[in-house]
Amino acid sequence: MDGPLSGIRVVELGTLVAAPFAARLFAEFGAEVIKIEQPGHGDPLRKWRKLHQGTSLWWYLQSRNKKSVAIDLKSAEGRDIALRLAARADVVIENFKPGGLEKLDLGWDVLSAHNPDLTLVRISGFGQSGPYRDRSGFGAIGEAMGGLRFTTGDPGSPPARVGISIGDSLASLHGVIGALMSLLRVKTGQGGGQIVDVSLYESVFNMMESLLPEYDLTGHVRSRTGGALPGISPSNTYPTSDGRHVIIAGNSDAIFKRLMRVIERPDLGDDPMLAGNDGRVRCDAALDAAISAWTSRRTLDEILLALDGADVPAGRIYSVADIVDDPHYLARDMILSSELPGDVSVKMPGITPKLSQTPGSVRWPGPALGQHTDEVLAGLGLQAADIARLRELGAVQ
Repeated sequence: MDGPLSGIRVVELGTLVAAPFAARLFAEFGAEVIKIEQPGHGDPLRKWRKLHQGTSLWWYLQSRNKKSVAIDLKSAEGRDIALRLAARADVVIENFKPGGLEKLDLGWDVLSAHNPDLTLVRISGFGQSGPYRDRSGFGAIGEAMGGLRFTTGDPGSPPARVGISIGDSLASLHGVIGALMSLLRVKTGQGGGQIVDVSLYESVFNMMESLLPEYDLTGHVRSRTGGALPGISPSNTYPTSDGRHVIIAGNSDAIFKRLMRVIERPDLGDDPMLAGNDGRVRCDAALDAAISAWTSRRTLDEILLALDGADVPAGRIYSVADIVDDPHYLARDMILSSELPGDVSVKMPGITPKLSQTPGSVRWPGPALGQHTDEVLAGLGLQAADIARLRELGAVQ
């Protein structure tokens, strides 16, 4: 079934995480995504983390449904091919350091002159303007500058990493949102193409809730609070008798009363001083102690059964081992199988969001370097002899 973005053509000039993840989302929902890679080595992500037959498992996921075209953008011939592809594209996504496209003579002025309806998504550490524009920026730097790292970890501990490249992924999502808004404008005849300028730190900062007005009006500086949800009580991570942990969110007034009855503390549930969140926050240490006393005498399964029966939000903390066996993940098609070289089947995440009429799909895992070079160049009108000559020159692979 064609996806909702069928007929949209995307040229990806990115490497590693931010731009490639954005392009992957387009590819999963039907867009034709042509990934341009450097001949010889390709995207460095091909060698990151765990490998299968010399290629990263992350690569197979990050680049599924994409077409790999190996082009030397520093050669005149390669640059010409990239320009011809961009002239036929709806979206170009890149994550060079600002000025990188211009050094290749593929800046906005050049691209838009050949394709006035083009949307150019530019993802960088600090954006295309401002005093930090020319600094190098990876996801970790964006997470730090955006305020996330300062609030992540246990009290008194050094700032911690979330556990994934969340800064890059947030920038990817903002890039896709911006691109879709620009495409809507073009496709409805409201105007031509434009630049979508996305920075890693701004994408993180955009998720930081009321961090800024809290500081501006009250001087409060959010810091690390471990598993607790500051200013909202009770909501925390609690120990269990079988050495695990459970997250319990009893922070609405009605849920709080139900939770107190389950943990056999109706006195707290009926205390008028604790009827509202403001009162509970003042007593959150005592409430956490009462809840922990109850959870620490029960297994995780016993806790979840009791709280689910009382309609109190609670959940286990999933490892990947928990995820692959979970019936809800399976029922929602969030665990899919893909075939890797050597007839090896591997589990990969499913598609999100779920669209009822035009769902996304996985058609193939990340391709070999240059796997689609001939196909894509032939689509530009090049003959086999032309492609062979370009290979001899080293302009393509």
